[in-house]
Amino acid sequence: MIRAWYLALGDLFSPPFRAVLFKAVGLTLALFIAVFLAAEFLIATLTLLPWPWAETLLAVGTGLALFVMFFFLMAPVTALFAGFFLDDIAARVEAQHYPRDPPGEPLGLAQALATSAQFALIVLAVNLLALPMIFFAIGAVVMVTANAYLISREYFEMAAMRHMAIADAKALRKENAADVFMAGFIPALLALIPFANLLVPLFATAYFVHIFKSVRVSSR
Repeated sequence: MIRAWYLALGDLFSPPFRAVLFKAVGLTLALFIAVFLAAEFLIATLTLLPWPWAETLLAVGTGLALFVMFFFLMAPVTALFAGFFLDDIAARVEAQHYPRDPPGEPLGLAQALATSAQFALIVLAVNLLALPMIFFAIGAVVMVTANAYLISREYFEMAAMRHMAIADAKALRKENAADVFMAGFIPALLALIPFANLLVPLFATAYFVHIFKSVRVSSR
């Protein structure tokens, strides 16, 4: 696990990873700016309230609401856009660190996007459900544990499916459930840090490629 973390951290700051990160964050910011401008335009052009002060208050309130929404949706939406590039990242990690192993088969854009969309929606739902628990001592523990399970499941299976059938990838994860779950705590803790959580999709992709390689060797 420590070796996988060290290798993935080195991968994260390589030029290909930086390029993907900039693309994913750029697309996310472009989407949010477009939504913000569209909302402000609608409020400015539509007369919803008879009092000017109320219109101003509505515009300010809408802007604040969108800002809060952006804060919660930034990481999931970035994860979704990063789905366009995760397969390429996994291939680069394999080629750099495991050149003697048979290369993985690309999942295909549809499969990669489906995995990213599923992960983004599940993480968003779990975090929103667990958010009220932050006010209790156990709240942070619940969020980290839930994210560790979700991240480890999705990204380990994605790495495994490049080399085996979906059913076999799921079976391999279940056979090594404890180790894979414990490995998920590192990216889960990273996911709690604002702005650093934007790195999670790329870091988790490289990290679980290394975890998969280690698990597969030990399972033989």
